[in-house]
Amino acid sequence: MPSIRLSKKDTPALYKSILIRIAAILLSLIVCAIVIVSITDLNPVEVYGAMLKGALGTKRRVWVTIRDMLALLLVAVGLVPAFKMRFWNIGAEGQLLMGGLASAALMIYCGNIPNAVLLPLIMICSALAGVLWGIIPAYFKAKYNTNETLFTLMMNYIAMQLITFCIVFWENPTGSNSVPVINADTAAGWFPSLFGQRYGLNLIIVAAVTVFMAFYLKYTKHGYELTVVGESWNTARFAGINVRKVIIRTMALSGAICGLAGCLVVSGASHTISTSIGGGRGFTAIIVAWMSNFNSIAMAVISFFLCLMSNGAIQIASQFGLNENISDIIVGIIIFFLIGSEFFIRYKLNFVKKA
Repeated sequence: MPSIRLSKKDTPALYKSILIRIAAILLSLIVCAIVIVSITDLNPVEVYGAMLKGALGTKRRVWVTIRDMLALLLVAVGLVPAFKMRFWNIGAEGQLLMGGLASAALMIYCGNIPNAVLLPLIMICSALAGVLWGIIPAYFKAKYNTNETLFTLMMNYIAMQLITFCIVFWENPTGSNSVPVINADTAAGWFPSLFGQRYGLNLIIVAAVTVFMAFYLKYTKHGYELTVVGESWNTARFAGINVRKVIIRTMALSGAICGLAGCLVVSGASHTISTSIGGGRGFTAIIVAWMSNFNSIAMAVISFFLCLMSNGAIQIASQFGLNENISDIIVGIIIFFLIGSEFFIRYKLNFVKKA
């Protein structure tokens, strides 16, 4: 009887990776159709049509999907340098929340400043808040070799509690988990429309950061150093690289980008602050970064697809009068198949006959 051995593939051709992912999506849709019929007795084709309508049915819905995609993509881009360094930053959600908290604080306390001054200040302070939330676990990792996964994960909960405290302090002593729309009468600290589009500035910021990150990782000394540190600390030290400095610097960059994503969510979209503004993007972005193999174009495509599915799933819950959990089930099945497809992209099974 032959034995089975698992081995890693050479980097597969791009078209093969795309075909495998398309096959995974098609299979996930078939499974989703079976689930839909068994639970709701609805026509799966009508349900999928409602999903597309919910995400892309009108110009406004298209831009809402793009808005959500941009925020998710920016967080994924922020995770890339940390992950390439093999620093498992699970705290992107907290870094985003801290960036959003800084944005909200400036909108509340500095609303009398002209937007031309206030908006750059908000972006800088949001990035710095993310930097702070990123370098704390990085320092302990660099100096004491602590477990960065647990450290960054726990920082998420601290960020949530800080936001809860600020919400009660600012607006809602009654226990609400959000504040009303900030500066609704003056729009101070709100991103302005650009090229006639409400989220035009969001698009420019995310595009600029994505291009910068691709250049930074591929063509700069810092990008080379963090890759070497990710491969081996000892090799990096032998090559004369200051490992501690690289870890802290890389996490500062990662945190800054995730903090800027918080600025996009608060100043560029919702104009309010709550414990749920992250929307799980910090965790979903991990899937985006890994599935794309840190490729910028692939990250944009995967981010758009996941947001399309998520926004469309909300539509079917309301249109067909279903429990919202059915939308989470559909999105979960699709993500499960996409993650599973990575196995067939990166590994292969070898059948070896026993002597």
